[in-house]
Amino acid sequence: MVSDFFYPNMGGVESHLFHLSQQLIRRGHKVIVVTHAYGNRAGVRYVTNGLKVYYLPAWVGYQQATPPTFFSFFPIMRNIFVREQIDVVHGHQALSPLCHEAIFHARTMGLRTCFTDHSLFGFNDLGNVVGNKVLKFTLSDIDHVICVSHTSKENTVLRAALNPQDVSVIPNAIAASQFAPDPGAPDPNWSGYWRMRAQVTIVVISRLVYRKGIDLLVAIIPRVCALHPKVRFLIGGDGAKRIDLEQMRENCLLHDRVRFIGSVKHHDVRNVLVQGQIFLNTSLTEAFCIAVVEAASCGLAIVSTRVGGVPEVLPPHMIYFAQPEEDDLVRAVDQAIQAAYLKKVLPTRQHAEVKQMYSWANVAERTEIVYDRITQIHTPPFIERLRRYYGCGLWAGKVFCIMAALDLLFLLLLDWWLPRETVEIAPNFPTRKYKQASERGDHGRTEQRVVVAI
Repeated sequence: MVSDFFYPNMGGVESHLFHLSQQLIRRGHKVIVVTHAYGNRAGVRYVTNGLKVYYLPAWVGYQQATPPTFFSFFPIMRNIFVREQIDVVHGHQALSPLCHEAIFHARTMGLRTCFTDHSLFGFNDLGNVVGNKVLKFTLSDIDHVICVSHTSKENTVLRAALNPQDVSVIPNAIAASQFAPDPGAPDPNWSGYWRMRAQVTIVVISRLVYRKGIDLLVAIIPRVCALHPKVRFLIGGDGAKRIDLEQMRENCLLHDRVRFIGSVKHHDVRNVLVQGQIFLNTSLTEAFCIAVVEAASCGLAIVSTRVGGVPEVLPPHMIYFAQPEEDDLVRAVDQAIQAAYLKKVLPTRQHAEVKQMYSWANVAERTEIVYDRITQIHTPPFIERLRRYYGCGLWAGKVFCIMAALDLLFLLLLDWWLPRETVEIAPNFPTRKYKQASERGDHGRTEQRVVVAI
């Protein structure tokens, strides 16, 4: 698994990588995560169930992504692929240059490759045009592509000019046991409880950036507070747009109605969600939005903009949709608040329904099928790779062919300078023995010492 986005950074991609890796380990596979260093977290680390993470030394640019280099990571990635005896390289997120580089180098080494797209992108500005061209370069020579929603699939197929048969839809999921409603909350079937409440809390947990619709949030909070004196907002997350929210609170004198709690660690998200009755998502674009599933699992009513793949995520009775416009969002929030006083569904019942719909075990099983299929495909000859790259554009195609040729020459140089036979094979983590020791409760007496060099 390769991506710029992994723990300790927080987000949907990070959660996806971790939980998918854990389920694949439980299914008997060896999984390695490759990402860039986060502060003091560098080198090789082990996390839950022996999941090994390589935190590569790299300069971090915009939004925790490394700058594109295409060649600088090849020596260390080659060492990892050989050392860990990798069969499949699975890249995540189109905004991750590390992901694109890993897939590119893996194809040069003859490895199987897979890519999962977690976001939606447009076609009408320079940044998206360049990003789509890079994506087309990467996906023109790949075994299979996974998207998290049907809307995301349509978007990726158009951006990268792919054959739809080479793209599968495997949605995100949640660990439902970690997002259970508060068992100590009063029974919401008692209508008098809602009428006697001192306040209704609307929870927002998001990166406070433009793409998440924070400008819309700034506009609707004063209007909702004016319509409903008992409504409070609890906002978790951080980002460039937080200053706009703070200025709105100052200008509208809403210090007692709007509370900021800053960045929220993933294991604390549930404790924040259960403090509210409504979850608000104002995103301008979303491929899936795992946050609304987590909130629904906690028993909250959902208000969301009707964008991207969000309409595919939850059944209509769990969510109130609005267009990404100020007036329509105020209408949807008002509708959710009014419905809260007449709420008929127990949060536990909603949690059970979400638990049946989403499971990481199911995601891992379907991803495993993709791996089985691509490992049966014959590796194309180098001339076929050049033909695919050449079709990426009049000028870009020629540049991509030159890059592929240089990458092959670089690989030959590395194989001569440091033959693969001289690379020490890393020992596998004793997952089965660790699990048995944990079940016996004597893992403290079965110490395992693994020394890893990179």
